[in-house]
Amino acid sequence: MKSKFFRKRVFLASVSTGHTSYILAEVESSRGGENKWGHCMLTIADCRRRIQLEFFLGSVRARRESLKKLDLLLQVLSSFRNALLKEAQAITEFERAAKRKRLLPQKSTKGT
Repeated sequence: MKSKFFRKRVFLASVSTGHTSYILAEVESSRGGENKWGHCMLTIADCRRRIQLEFFLGSVRARRESLKKLDLLLQVLSSFRNALLKEAQAITEFERAAKRKRLLPQKSTKGT
């Protein structure tokens, strides 16, 4: 039986920044369910910091907990994205309003 391994690494910043932030997802094949002790790891790196999250599949409970952990992580990341997008939009709108305000001629208080 062929052994497959899922591995995907994606850099989180464009090459032009020179930043080495990345995410690496690895899932070792269970060889059709035969090997329950495989390597299932998610690594997130940013500058000098790196975290690794393990998703163990060695027991029924561990599989359930690993999938629950991943689902919760995805839910929190989605909520984080929504909050970040909202704040980015608020900052953009504030900057636009400030720029428009500076471009408008100031009302003179002399002669009134």
